[in-house]
Amino acid sequence: MTTSTRGTAKVPAVLVLEDGRTFSGRAYGAVGETFGEAVFSTGMSGYQETLTDPSYHRQVVVMTAPHVGNTGVNDEDPESGRIWVSGYVVRDPARVSSNWRATRTLDEELESQGVVGISGIDTRALTRHLRERGAMRVGIFSGDAWTGVREEALLAKVKAQPQMKGANLAAEVATKETYVVPAVGEKKFTVAAVDLGIKGMTPHRMAERGIEVHVLPATATAEDIYAVNPDGVFFSNGPGDPATADGPVSVMRSVLERRTPLFGICFGNQILGRALGFGTYKLKYGHRGINQPVQDRTTGKVEVTAHNHGFAVDAPLDKVSDTPYGRAEVSHVCLNDNVVEGLQLLDQPAFSVQYHPEAAAGPHDAAYLFDRFVSLMEAERA
Repeated sequence: MTTSTRGTAKVPAVLVLEDGRTFSGRAYGAVGETFGEAVFSTGMSGYQETLTDPSYHRQVVVMTAPHVGNTGVNDEDPESGRIWVSGYVVRDPARVSSNWRATRTLDEELESQGVVGISGIDTRALTRHLRERGAMRVGIFSGDAWTGVREEALLAKVKAQPQMKGANLAAEVATKETYVVPAVGEKKFTVAAVDLGIKGMTPHRMAERGIEVHVLPATATAEDIYAVNPDGVFFSNGPGDPATADGPVSVMRSVLERRTPLFGICFGNQILGRALGFGTYKLKYGHRGINQPVQDRTTGKVEVTAHNHGFAVDAPLDKVSDTPYGRAEVSHVCLNDNVVEGLQLLDQPAFSVQYHPEAAAGPHDAAYLFDRFVSLMEAERA
């Protein structure tokens, strides 16, 4: 529930974690109350892409960078049609935005979309707390939602919220109708992309390589996929617990059985892991930001990458695994904590990564993955 009020900078607000710790600050964006899973993002820029990433559905994002909103908001950088974060936490919001493309301030954008936030708190202390205790449920309260309400009552509201573990959210953020992103220049391939929470830049990166992308709902069946006569199939990023995604896992197995070139990112990587018979698990606090070091074990190259995931695939790092679809191995690994960041099949054209190679926001180190997908489709056609 949110109530929009102009001039929120002077409205007191409080953030309440499910373990009872609280942080007092000022309202930022809309005034009211909101709930979600408290997570932190280490990116120093790209906040507009973060806010509009569907993978952040039902999460309250804490920005570790102290200054947020400096470049305002424009109409070119959103990754979807709306803000998906359920709440936003910053330390020092910009008083004035300064960028030639800016059309409004971040505060105004949050307020207009009803996103309750809080500013003026020690976000580094909050981040350290989440690193030590793990991601947890949280509530932000301001205005009438906090005034005169006992802290025990606010904590009870937080504890009544659903956990992220066991949440099935992909269909809530995905397109309801199929749409097509045309190839840029000469059309070379057709790809069926299953939208589990896709970002706008992802099909654009494929289109730049001559791919016509048919974006399908999360509920798409194998029949829906092959109705577009694809040269390749793509499974996107998205929110929620991969353990609940039985439908997409079943569809991916159908794709693997037909040996169609396949590429998955983020949630799509977890779906591939499950399709191959591996388990998934929830990370203590996840990887979120645009500066995560990953090694491509197939080449030895280290790349700086953009991440947004709270779950990971449980696959062995030290050996090749036998699966119903041939041999598989871990192709990428996070250098901070050895979390699986990519999978590939050795006997058919299928691979995935746990991060976001579309560089929105983030570095372009992983752009080669789209070229690798094109190479698979070229080889299959040949």
